[in-house]
Amino acid sequence: MSEEATVLEALDGGVLRLTLNRPDKLNSFTPEMHLALRAGLKRAHEDAGVRAVLLTGSGRGFCAGQDLGDRDPRKGGPAPDLGATLDTYYNPNLRMIRGLEKPVICAVNGVAAGAGANIALACDIVLAARSARFIQAFSKIGLIPDAGGSWSLPRILGEPRAKALALLAEPLSAEQAEGWGMIWKAVDDEALQDAAMEIALKLAAGPTVGLGLTKHLIQQAADHDLDAHLDAERDAQRQAGRTADYAEGVTAFLEKRPAEFSGT
Repeated sequence: MSEEATVLEALDGGVLRLTLNRPDKLNSFTPEMHLALRAGLKRAHEDAGVRAVLLTGSGRGFCAGQDLGDRDPRKGGPAPDLGATLDTYYNPNLRMIRGLEKPVICAVNGVAAGAGANIALACDIVLAARSARFIQAFSKIGLIPDAGGSWSLPRILGEPRAKALALLAEPLSAEQAEGWGMIWKAVDDEALQDAAMEIALKLAAGPTVGLGLTKHLIQQAADHDLDAHLDAERDAQRQAGRTADYAEGVTAFLEKRPAEFSGT
């Protein structure tokens, strides 16, 4: 009998649910799991039937980052090339999340540590169970925040809080993360999955092209001056205005009825 998949996929109502599935290891990453997640993200990019992604974890944790079991220095041998690990596994997946022209919702169902925390922060809307904790655990093992952490943390929180989280490696509660604006919302544990799916279904039923353009404009804003960004808005609005969903949205508004978007 084959082992259970390290990432579970399920498509429902235009929402592709990707569930990290190594619960006995707090969903820590192995090469196999990276590739399975990449396959799911590739499907999200290519399948027109996927209009939103919901990323979560199985068991009692979201993701504890890298599985260190195969990196025990006591076994001897040369030091690992962690840069190669990032280039081969983490960074391509992070780029696929950020580059996806569809919303990505993350439901953090427990501890999100190290790269697990930063993968969550790469998503567009993050909800967390009240029992969840975010931990930049890298300094505890002599490393730097990777998986985009040293990029996203100062942009979200500012330099003082980003430095303190990274250097001290202290857990941050879901409610504090919400209060600091690091995530969208902390919810009761038992309500997390339903709340995340409700948001995902709402977005999956929305104007997909416009949502994707909005996502990318907001991601680009920090690197643009006002003139460059006004030009980017002009170009994106031109594209959005030519979609079937724009025509449907205006028609529905004039007819005083809910819009039925096709995602085109």
